[in-house]
Amino acid sequence: MLPPRGAELALRAAGVPRPFGERALLILWPAFVMAGVLEALVFVVVDPLSVHWFSADPLGWSASAVYSVTFLIFWGVIATSAAVTQLLEAPDRTG
Repeated sequence: MLPPRGAELALRAAGVPRPFGERALLILWPAFVMAGVLEALVFVVVDPLSVHWFSADPLGWSASAVYSVTFLIFWGVIATSAAVTQLLEAPDRTG
């Protein structure tokens, strides 16, 4: 059960950090959505069967394999960016 909104604001004002699972979801869910948007935008203009990886020859993967791998790459990059932002936003606990 979620605490009332006022109690949550009081905890944040007191400097109590969010639980790890909640922080992870705040990072991973928006990253998942944006990776899907980015993948749609990229593959509107790029043919997945003609993707090259450091060579002149196409990868030879199926279209669904290219979609899956690029989605995971996009998700990882966006999630890493969000995690760094979360880390930098965290209150200073040294003093």
